[in-house]
Amino acid sequence: MATILITGGTGMIGTALSRLLIEKDYRVILLSRNAPALQPGTSAGGLLMAHWDPSQQTIDPEAIRQADAIIHLAGAGVGDKRWSVKRKKEIVESRTNGCALLVRALGEIPNKVQTVISASGIGWYGSDPAIPNPRPFEETDPPDADFLGETCRLWEEAITPVTAMGKRLVIFRTGIVLSRKGGALEEFRKPLRLGVAAILGSGKQIVSWIHIDDLCRLYLQAIGDPAWQGIYNAVSPRPVDSKSFTLELARHIKGRFYVPVYVPSFLLKIVVGEMSIEVLKSATVSEKKTRQAGFQFLYPSIEAAMSELEGRPGITAK
Repeated sequence: MATILITGGTGMIGTALSRLLIEKDYRVILLSRNAPALQPGTSAGGLLMAHWDPSQQTIDPEAIRQADAIIHLAGAGVGDKRWSVKRKKEIVESRTNGCALLVRALGEIPNKVQTVISASGIGWYGSDPAIPNPRPFEETDPPDADFLGETCRLWEEAITPVTAMGKRLVIFRTGIVLSRKGGALEEFRKPLRLGVAAILGSGKQIVSWIHIDDLCRLYLQAIGDPAWQGIYNAVSPRPVDSKSFTLELARHIKGRFYVPVYVPSFLLKIVVGEMSIEVLKSATVSEKKTRQAGFQFLYPSIEAAMSELEGRPGITAK
């Protein structure tokens, strides 16, 4: 039974991924600031906790010794708060400090880790040059110069030194993750409780998304298949414009009982500040490399994803 060490394992993605790994007979250790020390020879099976604190650069050495693979998800939520100078620093350092701690630990502590899988984001790519974008962004494209582009660049660079230690490194640049438990979809649901389908800006901007089940399956496949190496876009095959995304969700939640309302760009800038740039950004990202590696999506279309997540497949039969 292989042991998977996960950072950020109590978040939306980490919780779902841990559940899947345990179902597939992996042993999972979650790193947490509040966990006690992990004891040598801890019974195999189930879910275990171990201590780490990236801000203090401390980690339980026993967790590193027991791990066969590491999945690095930890990082402050990009959309959780307004982007003050302090918050931007926290977003970057919550990612890079964790990477630095893992790199140092793997270099100093005897271990059997063969694979490191790190999250990243499609914020790497910036905005589409045109709508529609004649050429979706691919993994070989350079990072954008904006805040998220720079954040992703620093994030990926910080974990890359594990390759010099002979570890197989996989990086997933992840799109908007759709889940029934939190995340971006919950923010779209809020106005719908009042019967309002809030279309942001023009509604023409492209959303590159992925169902959480497909994302977790991507991590599972990358753990088990040594051919996976390098950077992959974790997005569905069919990105969709923001208006279609919102209306599809509205149909599944409210049927015909909703009112589409456009939220102007200037209002979004007032409400969320600089973060509005990301909310209104169009990013068409290619999943071609991921599919060529042999991955098959369970939810390739927004219709299929919404039907599964909202549990009302009869409303939009397409």
